[in-house]
This record gives sequence, C-alpha cells and structure tokens, in this order.
Amino acid sequence: MDAASPIINVMEYSISADARLALDLALTVRHDGDGGVADDLAEPAGLTAWVRAHADLLPGAAGLTAEETALAAVRDLRAAVRALFARAVRPAEPSPADAARLLPLTEALEHLNRAAAQAPTVPVLTWSPSADPVLRQEPATGADPLTAALARAVIAFLASPERQRLRACHAPRCVRYFLKEHPRQEWCKPACGNRARVARHHERQRASAGR
Repeated sequence: MDAASPIINVMEYSISADARLALDLALTVRHDGDGGVADDLAEPAGLTAWVRAHADLLPGAAGLTAEETALAAVRDLRAAVRALFARAVRPAEPSPADAARLLPLTEALEHLNRAAAQAPTVPVLTWSPSADPVLRQEPATGADPLTAALARAVIAFLASPERQRLRACHAPRCVRYFLKEHPRQEWCKPACGNRARVARHHERQRASAGR
C-alpha cells in the first residue's frame, strides 16, 4: 500500500441486532450466480433453515419447523420490507431484483404494522442495583410468533438512524441491500466493487473506441 493511501476502518459503524435481522430477511432474495435471482424462502425447508441460522436473533422461534402458512406470512412480510427498503434508499435506485413489482408504500406500511401486532406484548421493568431502570417489551403469551418478531425488528430498524446507512448495491449482477460499514463504502462487498470497476473500465474503453 502506498504510504499516502488512506487507511479505512471497515467496521467504523456497528450493526444492531434489529438491523441485522431486517437486512438478512431482505437478503433471502439474492443473485443466483448465473444471471438470475434466487429465493432462499422458496420452500418451507428454506424458512426452517433460515430461522435456525438466526436462532441467536430469534430465540423464541429457534425450534421452528416451518409449514406453508408460516412461509406465506414471512414471504408477504419480506415483500413489504423490500418495498420499504426501496423507499429508504431514495433518491437512489432500489435493488433491481424486484424494482418493477414493489408494493405501494401505503400497502407495505399497513402490512408491516399488522404483522407486528400479531403478538401482544407487555412492559417489563428491570432495575439492577448498579444500573438505571430498563424497560423492555415481552410477549404476553410467552411465545413470540415469527412474523411478529421479524416485523418488530424491521420497524425498530427503519425508525432508527441506522436506516440512513441503507443502500442498494448496483454492481453488475448484484441485487443486495446493505448497510454502509464506513463512510466511503459504495458496494456491499469487495467483489462487487471489483466487478463495478472492471465494468467502468470496459465502458470507458468502448467510449474511447467509438470516438
């Protein structure tokens, strides 16, 4: 590295659990590596695997074996989330994976709020001797339905300052949303940055050759 080159702290920003859960749900729609789009939640088994991989963020649903009803509910919620993500990144373009078929904003908001309301919660106060009192919400039934837990995480993320770091990656063949981890980040991962730079180089070469 050139001694004059700036050193970038690639983890300058942290990512909350709510943001990670919301983002990972949106990213179950992804590039398939062959020019198309893959869906990790195409079958109940895919949802089961996804939930179990996120057991640290969804402790109440860690033992879930998904059925068609749960899959449909989570897919509907994901459609609302991706529409709201597209709104959050404006005026930039949304992910090309579903840019042409996004839910209307009002419909997406209504769906998200309905999903979040599926599980009633009660306030619980804790107050340790060495800390300030802490208020949290816990499920009134003791079990948190999956779609409600996901919806509440999405709401918490979209209502937080982290939302301002949300971007859609527009590198060739990428359809991901991501959170910027440092101020100069343009792409979701280094491989996408490399593809984008190569594409720009080829475009400049074509433009020069056409003069």
